Amino acid sequence: MPPPPFRDRRKIDPGRRPARPDGTPDDNDRVEIGPTPLAFAEWAAAGLSPPDLARMREWRWRRLTEAIAARGIGGLLLFDPLNIRYATDSTNMQLWNSHNPFRAVFLGCDGHMVLFDYRQAPFLSGFNPLVREVRSGASFFYNVSGEGTARDAAAFAGQIAELMRDHGGGSRRIAVDKIMVHGLRALERAGFEVTEGEAVTERVRAIKGPDEIAAMRCASLACEAAVAEMERFAREAIPRGGVTEDDVWAELHAGNIRRGGEWIETRVLASGPRTNPWFQECGPRVISPREILAFDTDLIGCYGFCVDISRTWWIGEERAPQPMRDAHAHALEHIADHKARLRPGISIRELTFGGHVLRPEFQRQKYSCKMHGVGLCDEWPLVPYPDGWSEGAWEAVLEPGMTLCVEALVSPEGGDFSIKLEDQVLITETGCETLTRYPWDERFL
Repeated sequence: MPPPPFRDRRKIDPGRRPARPDGTPDDNDRVEIGPTPLAFAEWAAAGLSPPDLARMREWRWRRLTEAIAARGIGGLLLFDPLNIRYATDSTNMQLWNSHNPFRAVFLGCDGHMVLFDYRQAPFLSGFNPLVREVRSGASFFYNVSGEGTARDAAAFAGQIAELMRDHGGGSRRIAVDKIMVHGLRALERAGFEVTEGEAVTERVRAIKGPDEIAAMRCASLACEAAVAEMERFAREAIPRGGVTEDDVWAELHAGNIRRGGEWIETRVLASGPRTNPWFQECGPRVISPREILAFDTDLIGCYGFCVDISRTWWIGEERAPQPMRDAHAHALEHIADHKARLRPGISIRELTFGGHVLRPEFQRQKYSCKMHGVGLCDEWPLVPYPDGWSEGAWEAVLEPGMTLCVEALVSPEGGDFSIKLEDQVLITETGCETLTRYPWDERFL
């Protein structure tokens, strides 16, 4: 493994003000997005230490480069915005880029990393010396290329051929994640053997380093502070009348952005009978007092880390109705039993076929999985229920440094409510640690 590359210019001008706790400049001239003073203050009050971002970036670069070498490929080509974020820690219009792929990263087996970015914004990765070159030319989707898409893709493949010649160790094998059809065909016409890049990145991203874990702890606390603001708003405003599901959900967005979070991937919040069946997204329904309210954050927070937790609330001073309390208790048993089984070395097969079983009336509408990996978004591995098992798909074991979300959806078929609960956990050397601290609603207990 070569030492990490560094550009000639310094990362931080020594004339600038001292760095924040995560190593970013403490001034108004920084490029990379990041936590706000509010987030740093809340973390300090909670005794949390932010990550060292330079160290975290090098950890990721090393893991990707080592994975390329281990698989015997010459290079890795990434289009998925979250894989690009992982490799470079830089962002550029992430959601727009997710359906208009204008960015890409090439990483050679010698560790040489090239970012293809928007032509007018080559400076957006300037804070990261691990990005050795910034180029353009990865845009070959119909919106910008029209009938010239194949020509633009061929020009891009020419750049990749040059990079593979210089940094691919003589190999013609390249791993690619999410590429447009014309791009794939252009690479194959150029004589490359294209393999699946997602299998590389998902396995690499599954193990979090110490600074990634610190970042996730910080992101979790920031998310939960925003959830608390959402809950306070719901409990105070709904009794006054006229409050919609969208009004409540907007509070979570606002709290996330105020702390330097980035976006929320879904709109999964529902109230009253709209909670059953689950997966209805929030809308203009006016929430009444003495109703159930449930949500799944699916939140991309500080440092780009996903905080994926679920809670169900009863909006009222009294306790929730008995059938809801019984279902909530059943969901808590489900989560507690599955968390208790988490440890290094346990296989996904064992987790799938063992553990707490939901009662028959909750089986048909149960969640799509028992648990799933989490990092910059929902990630590998997936732990399905037994009826979702596919032979050969998930033959792996848990390892220290993995982070998972443990799910419970208790939803009676034909009923008028669902209970959705979810915690985020870290696999340690001896078991698991629950990262989520947000309390369960005492009106269900």
